[in-house]
Amino acid sequence: MQENYPQKPGLDFILKQAFFYWNKTLLYQILFTIIYGTIFFAVSFYIMQRFGIYDQYAEVLADYSKVGISGLEELNEKLAAIRNTENFAYALYGFMAVSAFLFPMNLGFFQIFKKIDLKEDIGIGDLFVGYNGINFFRYVSYFVFWYLVCEILKITIILPLFWIMVTILVAPLMFFHNKTTFEAISLNWKAFKMYFLEILVCTIVAVLFKYIGFALFFVGALLTFPFWNAMIYSLYKTIFNEKN
Repeated sequence: MQENYPQKPGLDFILKQAFFYWNKTLLYQILFTIIYGTIFFAVSFYIMQRFGIYDQYAEVLADYSKVGISGLEELNEKLAAIRNTENFAYALYGFMAVSAFLFPMNLGFFQIFKKIDLKEDIGIGDLFVGYNGINFFRYVSYFVFWYLVCEILKITIILPLFWIMVTILVAPLMFFHNKTTFEAISLNWKAFKMYFLEILVCTIVAVLFKYIGFALFFVGALLTFPFWNAMIYSLYKTIFNEKN
């Protein structure tokens, strides 16, 4: 297999291609969001209950509701105190664990988009291809690594965005090319230097569109939350030319 970088495409082509894949798989977008959201929120609620975080937040918010806006400063202090507890740290590890477990579902969309290109039949089972065999552990390990680095960098404003851009193509490179995490990051870095503007704009568009659904009373999130995967695949397909 040979990886190369073809002539730079226009941004409009990459964006139109992403919206094409997204539009062709709306049913799977909804299914993905329902499954992902149900598992994530159910497990997160259990974690918050298990470590007492839910009751602490409920108590603090109840006190704030009694005094209103005048108690905002005290509210922030109490919330900060909760976030500094050992139990809250354990809860964060729990959130990371459930997010890592759900991450391979995203790879299912790459399988679906590829089948659309090949004009092959797609099915619900394709959404769970990332859970097949030992590769599941590779994808989970990558997500944990990615998440921890992002947590370290989030004390700044720019570096988390930079980290997202230099790893945006890692997942499809691992999935389609069987690359290791660091091999994929190296290839992503080369693409990033050559396609900086395209990757920057597509990242911003994908993030905004992904979360815009939550502004529409959460209902729109059923369609917009998984859009990120269509943008990643469009970038990957345009930048990396697979030749067997």
